[in-house]
Order: sequence, then structure tokens, then C-alpha cells
Amino acid sequence: MSVIGTKVKPFQAKAFKDGEFIDVSEENFKGQWSVLCFYPADFTFVCPTELEDLQNEYENLKKLGVEVYACSTDTHFTHKAWHETSQAVGKVKYAMIGDPSWTLARNFEVLREGQGLADRGTFVIDPDGVIQVAEIHAEGIGRDASTLIDKIKAAQYVYNHPGEVCPAKWKEGSETLKPSIDLVGKI
Repeated sequence: MSVIGTKVKPFQAKAFKDGEFIDVSEENFKGQWSVLCFYPADFTFVCPTELEDLQNEYENLKKLGVEVYACSTDTHFTHKAWHETSQAVGKVKYAMIGDPSWTLARNFEVLREGQGLADRGTFVIDPDGVIQVAEIHAEGIGRDASTLIDKIKAAQYVYNHPGEVCPAKWKEGSETLKPSIDLVGKI
């Protein structure tokens, strides 16, 4: 079963952000666009490069009205320790959610049962709390945060323009499609 088109399920978690521990729930994903990036574990190898890369795009994402959350099955305490000891992770300004109960990883279907780790999963959530984009990567494949920008712009366009869709390689300002019987077999 896919999580696309479903609402973020209820959860309560602690996160580390801006030197503080904060509470996070499904309510944080309502009223704005959100990106939730799962990664396997703190103090690993590919993960800090991804979190740093996501931080490098954070201001661009915020300009699009998007808040960013990272999440692993580590605790918020571990996130704080990693933030204080890793040069790459120390740059992170967005919330790092702890999921030691595996609730979020299960809700988003990225938990590796038997290992207690999350797969690399990227989710774009609309202001209604509905998941619009879901991508899962193998552990050894790091993500490129800059590719999120076009996906989010397309998701925002479709959200704001019901009845229109964005074709492959769509860029902001490009033509969209209005699905109808007249288009069948013509593309």
C-alpha cells in the first residue's frame, strides 16, 4: 500500500532544533508545506552529507514556504550530540526528530523491521497534511536536496491549480496539461 495521498498519521515526538528540544506532532505538518527526510542513523557516513546538503537548500525551501524535518530512529539526545560533534550536521538549522519508538518510521513505511533503522525516505507533505511525494533510496545512495525544489514547485502548482498536471521535466513557468478526453493518444 502506498502512503501517497494519505494524511500524516498521529504521532508525538521530541526533536532537536536550534539548541533546544521541541515537541513535534502531525499538527506541525498542517498549514504549510513540509519535507520529511528519514535517514538510517546518526554518526554514520552518507547521512551527514545528506543533512548538510539539505541545510544548503534550507533557505531556498523556506522561500517556497516549506519547513524541513529530518528523522531517524535515534533519540533527540543523540541528535544533539551528533549536532555538537559533526562539522556537517552542526550546520543544520531545521528540526531533527527522534523516533526511538519507530512510530514515524512505521507510519511512513520506511522502518527496516528487525534492524530498528529507517530507510532513506523523502516525503513532501501539503498544507492539509497529505503526502504528495514519497521517494525511498537504498542505504548506500545519498540524495541530492536540490532535486526537491522542482518536485515541490510542481506539487505546489498542482495543489493550487486543480485540473492541471505537470508533465515530465516540468519547470516553473512551463506549460502544464489539462487532462481530458481530447488529449488521449495525442501526447
